[in-house]
Amino acid sequence: MAVATLPSVLIVGAGVMGLSAAWALARRGHAVTVAEQGPIPNPLASSVDQHRLIRHPYGDLPGYQAMVDEALAAWDRVWADLGERLMVDTGTLVTAGPGQEGWLEDSARHLEAAGKRLRRLDPAALAAGFPLLAPRAGTRAFHMDTGGVLLAGRIVAGLARHLEASGATLLAHARVAEVDPERGRAVLADGRVLEADRLVVAAGAWAGRLLPSLAGRLTPSRQTVAYLSAPAETLAAWARSPMVLDIDPAEGFYLVPPVAGTGLKIGDHRFTLRGDPAGDRVPDPVVAEALLDIARRHLARPQLYGLAEAKVCFYTVAAEERFVVEPLSPRTLLMSPCSGHGFKFAPALAERVAEALNDEAAAARLPGWAAGRGA
Repeated sequence: MAVATLPSVLIVGAGVMGLSAAWALARRGHAVTVAEQGPIPNPLASSVDQHRLIRHPYGDLPGYQAMVDEALAAWDRVWADLGERLMVDTGTLVTAGPGQEGWLEDSARHLEAAGKRLRRLDPAALAAGFPLLAPRAGTRAFHMDTGGVLLAGRIVAGLARHLEASGATLLAHARVAEVDPERGRAVLADGRVLEADRLVVAAGAWAGRLLPSLAGRLTPSRQTVAYLSAPAETLAAWARSPMVLDIDPAEGFYLVPPVAGTGLKIGDHRFTLRGDPAGDRVPDPVVAEALLDIARRHLARPQLYGLAEAKVCFYTVAAEERFVVEPLSPRTLLMSPCSGHGFKFAPALAERVAEALNDEAAAARLPGWAAGRGA
């Protein structure tokens, strides 16, 4: 009796989404080819940096909050395959200044409804428990034991090594110039044609160029993050610190502790909605200094902190910061977890994508689930 052969899959893009999709598909027995325009890992990919965050608070987007537990379980399967756990548990501290409590309160309401434990902090308790910070008068906060730092660059490199060792085909410096969703085909800039039974487009900020009909839904956004120099005597305490989220509409920021040899990083939550992902990645010193100023307004002994380094990356921003993961044809699926918060969900999204490529009902459910609208 003949054994059914699983469909072959071609993946465009070798950031965390493309490599995670390859991981999930290869685990199921699919023959997988991944085409990447640069080296693998590619330093221009949105997912290649020292770290990314995984946390339960999600404002008024409870669908994504609920997805975090699925993501954590999927990451455990990744760690088992890689042979190492590339995540550091830190806990999560959410703060909000007077008049800016909306995101904090929405998060707390949905977390408590889901039975998640959090500890509310008044300004005095916040200052006493987290002396590296300088809370503003009237600041509200809560702390959770859950949440941590994903060692992003190491994860992407580890996935690439694992896939190559598992027999997947990784094509570096293979820039895709054109995709044909109906035929499951990609044409490389050098004229070569790649074809498979199924096609996954996980091209990050370049997706709108490959799929012009989606350009209005997927907007590249040039973003800057800053790494801070900190007083030497605080480094041990910072390494034990939770991540800090302060999603203020006017001056929202996140602070990533320097765990596992990484740097102390700050980023803001404002999208530029401009820039060319193929252009230069030279940080604007004015933007970098603005991030340092935000940090200094929230840190104890602010004059002792400086700017160690700034980096530019590109998000792909979609409406309401929701992910766009959907079939483009019976053979092709777009994988665009957008707006700077997709990394944490990569393996969970990948497992859902792998299921959808072989199951029409799963494919029909996928867009709503990926958009944070439930199962």
